[in-house]
Amino acid sequence: MFGSMSRTMKALLAVWIAALVAAAGWIGWDAFHGDRPAIGGPFALTDQDGRTVTSDSLKGKPTLIYFGFTYCPDVCPTSLLLMETAIETLGPDAAKKVNLVFITIDPERDTPKLLKGYVENFGPTFIGLTGTPQQIADVARAYRVYYQKVPGKDGGPYLMDHSSIVYLLDRNGRFVTHFTHEAKAEAIAASVGRLL
Repeated sequence: MFGSMSRTMKALLAVWIAALVAAAGWIGWDAFHGDRPAIGGPFALTDQDGRTVTSDSLKGKPTLIYFGFTYCPDVCPTSLLLMETAIETLGPDAAKKVNLVFITIDPERDTPKLLKGYVENFGPTFIGLTGTPQQIADVARAYRVYYQKVPGKDGGPYLMDHSSIVYLLDRNGRFVTHFTHEAKAEAIAASVGRLL
C-alpha cells in the first residue's frame, strides 16, 4: 500500500512539475514575443477644470499615471515630484510632449477644485482626475491598484492606504512599465525618452 501511495504521490508531483514548466514556458514565450501584461484600460474621468478626460484623449503622447490622494502626507507628493523631475531632465519642451496624470483614489474628498490647487504644485501640465466612487474603483481595478480607507489617528481625518506605483504608457495608451516611488528620476526619464 505504501508503494502504491508513493507512486501516486510521485505521479501527482510529476504532473505539478510539468504544469509549472509549461507555465514558465508560456510566460517566457509571452516575454520573448513582447506581450504586455493586461494593465490599464478605457476610462472616462473628470479633470481639475471639470472637463471629461478619457483614456483615448491621452493617446498621442507617452503618459505617466499615479494613483493617490491629496491628503496623502508623504508618498503621493514624493511620487508626483519624481514624475515632474524626470520630465524636466528631458529638456524644457518635454512637459508638452508627455501626459502627467494624477488619479485620486479618494473621490469623496478630492473634488476637481481641490485637485486643481493640488496638481498645480507639481507643474502646470499635470492633469488631476476624479470621478464617482464606481468610476475610480473601475480604473483602479484596471491598473491593479490597491486602496482602502483607514481611520485617522486620534480622531483626525481618515487616510487612504494604497499602492504607490507610477505607470508608463506609450503614445497608444498601452502599458510599458512601472516604477515605485523609490525609483530614480533618471530611470523614469530614460524610459520616457525612448518613447518620444
